[in-house]
Amino acid sequence: MGVSCEWLPNHGYRREGVDLANTTADIRVAYVANLARLELDEASCALFQRQLETVVEYVRQIGELNLDGIEPTSHGQPVYNVFRADEVRPGLSHDRVLANAPAKMGEEFKVPRIVE
Repeated sequence: MGVSCEWLPNHGYRREGVDLANTTADIRVAYVANLARLELDEASCALFQRQLETVVEYVRQIGELNLDGIEPTSHGQPVYNVFRADEVRPGLSHDRVLANAPAKMGEEFKVPRIVE
């Protein structure tokens, strides 16, 4: 039993004779592909539709879990700042920096004009 990716004007996409245009529970791969200007053949459309339905079913199963008493988290593990502390350190001298400039004007970099 295959999935038809037929576009029906004024009706939306139909899958196996069932009008899905007004069904919000289903995500239609063919419709999304059309919006994204992707050309999918029947086999790809059917494969992606089955994969998407599998993912949505997993999400539905997760939604059925009892999460009472579980604090929401943004990460599964604790996150630590591994960056070093900001410390003032000496930088390059003005003359050394300008020595590498392809063009300079006085004590500044000379850059091409971008606004007329």
